[in-house]
Amino acid sequence: MSSAVLQRLAALRAAMRTAGVAACIVPTADPHLSEYLPAPWQARQWLSGFTGSAGTLVVTADVAGLWTDSRYFEQAERELADSGIALMRLARPHAAEHADWLCEHLACGSGVAVAGDSISVAGARTLAATLGARGIDLRLDLDLPARIWNERPALPVAPIRPHPATCACATRGERLTALRASMREAGATHHLISSLDDIAWLTLLRGSDVEYNPVFVAHLLLAEGTATLFVPAGKIDAALAAELAADGITLADYAAPAAALTALPPGARLLLDPARVAAALAERIPATVQRIEHANPSTAAKARKSAGELDHWREVMRRDGAALVRGFRRIDERMRAGQRLTELDVDAIVTGERAREADFVGPSFATIAGYAANGALPHYRATPAHHATLQARGLLLVDSGGQYPGGTTDITRVWALGPTTREERADFTRVLKGLIALSRAQFPAGASGPQLDALARAPLWAAAADYGHGTGHGVGYFLNVHEGPHAIRPPAPGGALVALEPGMISSIEPGLYRPGRHGVRHENLVAVRETAESGFGRFLGFETLTLCPIDTRALEPDLLDAGERAWLDAYHAEVLAALASRVEGADRAWLETRCAPLAG
Repeated sequence: MSSAVLQRLAALRAAMRTAGVAACIVPTADPHLSEYLPAPWQARQWLSGFTGSAGTLVVTADVAGLWTDSRYFEQAERELADSGIALMRLARPHAAEHADWLCEHLACGSGVAVAGDSISVAGARTLAATLGARGIDLRLDLDLPARIWNERPALPVAPIRPHPATCACATRGERLTALRASMREAGATHHLISSLDDIAWLTLLRGSDVEYNPVFVAHLLLAEGTATLFVPAGKIDAALAAELAADGITLADYAAPAAALTALPPGARLLLDPARVAAALAERIPATVQRIEHANPSTAAKARKSAGELDHWREVMRRDGAALVRGFRRIDERMRAGQRLTELDVDAIVTGERAREADFVGPSFATIAGYAANGALPHYRATPAHHATLQARGLLLVDSGGQYPGGTTDITRVWALGPTTREERADFTRVLKGLIALSRAQFPAGASGPQLDALARAPLWAAAADYGHGTGHGVGYFLNVHEGPHAIRPPAPGGALVALEPGMISSIEPGLYRPGRHGVRHENLVAVRETAESGFGRFLGFETLTLCPIDTRALEPDLLDAGERAWLDAYHAEVLAALASRVEGADRAWLETRCAPLAG
């Protein structure tokens, strides 16, 4: 791979010289500002060879650097070896430290290129201001990687299908009517949406254009009485097109939204989310059209799951939990029988058991099965060329999830494969204390994830430990496994404090990672719910949705207090009650053993 990367960098530098720019920025982004990218927009991966899901490549005449965060440091070191690209370690995820680096290394009057369809309106504005303060010009009209990517994949062609009516819990008309009410409240006559999960949710459609996420590439332009869905030709059949037309949605070519924006009438007032619309598309908005910049109203509405959606999700958790019991029992017993297993086998077993569920669509992300030192890599992925064989000792971390029409799952469990060390057990238990602390929290309405994040970290801080990722992310309803606008993470300078509201789903996933030794992460999905009302106002808490045993063989019980022990026993009693009738034989016996109350 390194020789191919060197050739691609040379071609990019030649294109830079021809265009007269001193640097090229290649973000991990597409025209929809997605986290996970369809193949045609994986330019950063193609140019660098780095396969992680987050990172920014910067190339100058004599330096190439890849900025990424601590989740990917070891992976990036391995994949960038001999490529001529230096690993630039971000101090915190998603920071724009490459902009400061460019200001320090480029001369005043230099030009920097970034494809305008790979950076948001807000991101371009911030980057232009940072570079402009040093006299550096930002060029959004140059897609230099596209000029040299001769074998760039074509647009996805997989069909778009309706979300099954039995699980949708709403109609298109209801969602479009509610959205238009929000548009009127914002003073808008039109609304442009480019974020794929918002479009899928609003239209009650699903696709497979992005690996693991059931969305499809599209833009949506709404007015008071009309809606235009811009999708590649041939992806929607005649019957579905007629169904959409009956709901007031007409189809247009995927390449046509720029022309539609240019044709907006003078005096139109266009609502757009500056963080979710690409700068290149926004540049086509006429000066006679007023821009109203605001978060997509559908993003917040989508995050608040309805009672019907939550009911479906609870059933999905029972199905998913039964599959995991079968899978983890197989792994456990094969290990204790001395059979050879690798991390790849773990992935195959867990996915195979989920696939036995009738409504399983596919994994919700690439399974992370990390044994021993590999468990210390938060976004590790075993490959045929790089994986470990399990041994009958130490810890195995398995982070996996499934897509079902009635919900999306995401769970991490850590299993003792045999004898464990005092350090492994202490780390396992302190991370569990963090999961328990946040899971049983009660907090006033209006509180945000950043205000609660410390609850999960406090047991680790007490041991002078911490972890470098967020504690929780939103999850979509048969949509993206990572969903906003809420999150549980440390406060960030200038970051918005999005209040947690009833119906929101979040992961709770504290961790502790010791490079070269082991990693621990416990993860459940929870739903925000009403818990109390008093003279001090309304209070909220969490309902734990995930149903799967936590391996008490890896515990250091003396580190748990009475309340924590009671929570764990109650959780295991709930898991046993929910799953016992869904498994049988050896699987049920294993479940009963793993859910037994703590001794003493």
